[in-house]
Amino acid sequence: MEFLEKLEAYKKREKELAWEGSFKEYLEIVKKRPYVAQLAHSRIYNMIKSHGIENTGEGKKYRFFASELFGLDKTLAKLVEEYFHPAARRLDVRKRILLLMGPVSGGKSTLVTLLKRGLEKYSRTEEGALYAIKGCPMHEEPLHLIPKELREDFEKEFGVYIEGELCPRCQVMLEEEYQGNIEEVRVERIFLSEEKRVGIGTFSPSDPKSQDIAELTGSVDFSALPKYGAESDPRAYRFDGELNIANRGIMEFQEMLKCDEKFLWNLLSLSQEGNFKAGRFALIYADELIVAHTNEAEYKAFISNKKNEALLSRMIVIKIPYNLKVSEEVKIYEKLIKQSDLTNIHIAPHALRVAAMFSVLSRLKESKKQGMDLIKKMKLYDGEHVEGFVPKDVAELQNEVEEEGMSGVDPRYVINRLSSALIKTDTACINPLDVLRALKDGLDQHPSITKEEKERYLNLVSLVRKEYDEIAKKEVQKAFVYSFEESAKNLFNNYLDNVEAYCNGTKLKDPITDEELDPDEKLMRSIEEQIGISETAKKSFREEILIRLSIYARKGKVFDYNAHERLKEAIEKKLFADLKDVVKITTSTKTPDAQQLKKLNEVGERLINHHGYCPVCANELLKYVGSLLNR
Repeated sequence: MEFLEKLEAYKKREKELAWEGSFKEYLEIVKKRPYVAQLAHSRIYNMIKSHGIENTGEGKKYRFFASELFGLDKTLAKLVEEYFHPAARRLDVRKRILLLMGPVSGGKSTLVTLLKRGLEKYSRTEEGALYAIKGCPMHEEPLHLIPKELREDFEKEFGVYIEGELCPRCQVMLEEEYQGNIEEVRVERIFLSEEKRVGIGTFSPSDPKSQDIAELTGSVDFSALPKYGAESDPRAYRFDGELNIANRGIMEFQEMLKCDEKFLWNLLSLSQEGNFKAGRFALIYADELIVAHTNEAEYKAFISNKKNEALLSRMIVIKIPYNLKVSEEVKIYEKLIKQSDLTNIHIAPHALRVAAMFSVLSRLKESKKQGMDLIKKMKLYDGEHVEGFVPKDVAELQNEVEEEGMSGVDPRYVINRLSSALIKTDTACINPLDVLRALKDGLDQHPSITKEEKERYLNLVSLVRKEYDEIAKKEVQKAFVYSFEESAKNLFNNYLDNVEAYCNGTKLKDPITDEELDPDEKLMRSIEEQIGISETAKKSFREEILIRLSIYARKGKVFDYNAHERLKEAIEKKLFADLKDVVKITTSTKTPDAQQLKKLNEVGERLINHHGYCPVCANELLKYVGSLLNR
């Protein structure tokens, strides 16, 4: 069986990855591969970097996050460049608690989970390999065995910086089991794992009255007390708190600001000095990233309390807002739906898009910029062309409002409503109108929104409905164009010939009669008017097209139908305008004749074969557009 072969290969690979040897042998590994001794923040940064960095027009995109987090590229770039990178270089920010602050369902937990799972996988690679003293409950870095007096010499010879001291258990083990012979101490390769409690810890707050600090720092092993006689003997102590086991990796503090103060006090010295107090021992060194998350309301309450100033100064706060790009929001819903087993239900084109538009609109703030409304803002943020605005306007809009994306409809609400629509539907397909209906109906059941918010959200549903009306009409009109690309190319080339003649002051030759003709002003204006080019602006627009055409020719590139976004839009709108009457008559008639029926069937087939529709939603779309055109 193929699966059994894979199982055998897995077991073989596990054996190959495992390593155990003496400290002396470990030093040989360090000499050849000094990165095995890197500190936790450095390992996390290199893990993120190893997946690749993409330079986009808006800045850097770290591919490590690409499969799970969408629309947060700027935030994630800030996180990596302002926290992880300097922390990896041993700058002081590594001693700070990383606090992710943002609205519910904004991606904070997903981000932390990504870091955890990423570390687990990375520790199994050559670049992410790490080793520990065998038997140490805190998975101690073996280089801590080297006395302080010799560390400077070690760094000169090996080029490796050593930070930290042996934990109390290892100090006793070195003296009792190895009689101080450092080179004989056993070392093993370890693999970070949250499940096995190796290098990854998670602390969740519960009832402060019943929750014990031992969950963080470990506890006395009363069964071992009779043997070792005192609580101050490390062998009579369980170093199994979340801060202990997270050494060498990452410690997640869930809903940190909900915790009782006594739990937060332990973080004061850990975040500043890199050590914490446990039992009757001296301060214990820990090399770990402490990452916490909270919402805005709790954060504001926390900073308003003067008692929290010491801890606040030891935090790096990164805001994790909601995504504000429609195309990225669609990816969130696609990811969540793929995780279910609803593979038998077809989701019509634009069904998730209308949900995404509703979500993003709810998160945007009104702009004071003249001529800017929420729909235009939404489109600009998503990289769409909006008449009268240029890409630099996006930066101005983003700077206009500080808290944008920190409130609004969360993805969980949308997924809950989508789930309701997917489960309740009697057909094998849901369309955009089903989704809008589900979003609207869900507002009555939403427990936390005010009457004013509900009114605003209902208005947004209406706005999205109007946007979808335009999308639906375009979909059908495009499908009605027989050989759409061919028709568009012919019109495009015709326009270019006329523009070239107009700009150069020459005439065109009729291909049939060889008669010399003036440039067709009526044709050019009928196309330019589709995108709002005025009579006074036509000359500069045509000259711009001609310049672009010559640039392409000089570079040996073809200036085709898709080369100029605005001209492409104008060509499409012109074709749609010419077809509007045909579409209206064909889709709206209740008893189509044989010719109209044939045309409808052709359009339906085109929607199914080329636009992602199924027979059900294609038919619904044609009916809906017919009703729209009859209004």
